[in-house]
Amino acid sequence: MSEIPGQATGTVEPDRSAVFFDGVSNRRRKVTLALSDQLGISEAGEVQEGRRIARWAYPDIRRSDSPAGILRLACLSAPPLARLEIRDPELGSEIAARCLRLDEHQTNGRGVAKIVGWSLAAAVSIVAVVLFGVPLAADRLAPLVPEPLERRIGDAAEVQVKAIFGGRVCDNPAGQAAFTKLMKRLRDAAGLDDTVKSAVLPTGVPNAFALPGGKVYLLNGLLNKAENVDEIAGVLAHELGHLRHRDNMRGIIYNGGTSFLIGLLFGDVTGSSAVIFASRSVVEASYSREAETAADTFAIDVMHALGRSPKPAAELMFRITGKEGGSGFTILASHPLTEDRLARMTNEDRPASGPPLLTAEEWVALKGICGSGKI
Repeated sequence: MSEIPGQATGTVEPDRSAVFFDGVSNRRRKVTLALSDQLGISEAGEVQEGRRIARWAYPDIRRSDSPAGILRLACLSAPPLARLEIRDPELGSEIAARCLRLDEHQTNGRGVAKIVGWSLAAAVSIVAVVLFGVPLAADRLAPLVPEPLERRIGDAAEVQVKAIFGGRVCDNPAGQAAFTKLMKRLRDAAGLDDTVKSAVLPTGVPNAFALPGGKVYLLNGLLNKAENVDEIAGVLAHELGHLRHRDNMRGIIYNGGTSFLIGLLFGDVTGSSAVIFASRSVVEASYSREAETAADTFAIDVMHALGRSPKPAAELMFRITGKEGGSGFTILASHPLTEDRLARMTNEDRPASGPPLLTAEEWVALKGICGSGKI
């Protein structure tokens, strides 16, 4: 077979014309093709070897999108916009037979399967990071946060919390004295010092929560519903457990990880991080099942150390969830109690072996710390 059309060989060559765009100009050039060890492209009528305008190696030739009836080719070694358009089916088939990698870049069934497979793998990776990577990072990073920085975050979060609940704390003198006595007994039994600060907030919401830096708040709505001091003591001991385990710092890193870390790098820990904590860790607070279980264990140990039973606290929480579980912002927001938890506290019930945590008069005073029995 002759390489150059029109060369005298005693046979009539098929039409080997095509249209060529060099990828540099917008000129449409009619060319003649020669099939040898490479695809030769010459100006139409210029059959001399030296007048060829391009030579494309077959392994570099790829199919491009084209309308029906046209084979449009590109070449990896040519300018990106260079194109060769062939309309003769016979010539197109002959060239395609020489270009073994013609459709290598096309998405075939195997390619689609590969894309789907990698997409699924990426989705699984994202889920794994969310479910395992972020909690693991929070567990590793929380103990590394310096205490002064944690206190600054807690101070900023405290401003947000007080704004949410009216901007003041309950300070009836007799009630405050009873509350101070109760918290001192709990701190001593828990092995915590007086850097732990606590207060009662005047709101009808039945809840209690801890903030970073050693702050515990009891909401008067929970105090109103309590029938004895052991019920309140067990709940506060549970919150001290969250403080000891630094669960609130884990929550900040977990819920606001990127914002917190960026703020940490640039020293902005009193703005975005505090807002994240106030909005998510207080209004919609929740701890992991493991954190809740560990805080329960801590509360059980503290109450046993005081010679009191942990069961009353579980009864208080279960009494609230049974009545108000579907009514919005209650203790359910940060204490997802179940019958299993109540059963555990019941199993840990022991006869009282220590003195009452408060006298009857002090308990009455604590109940009235916000100025009245109800808020």
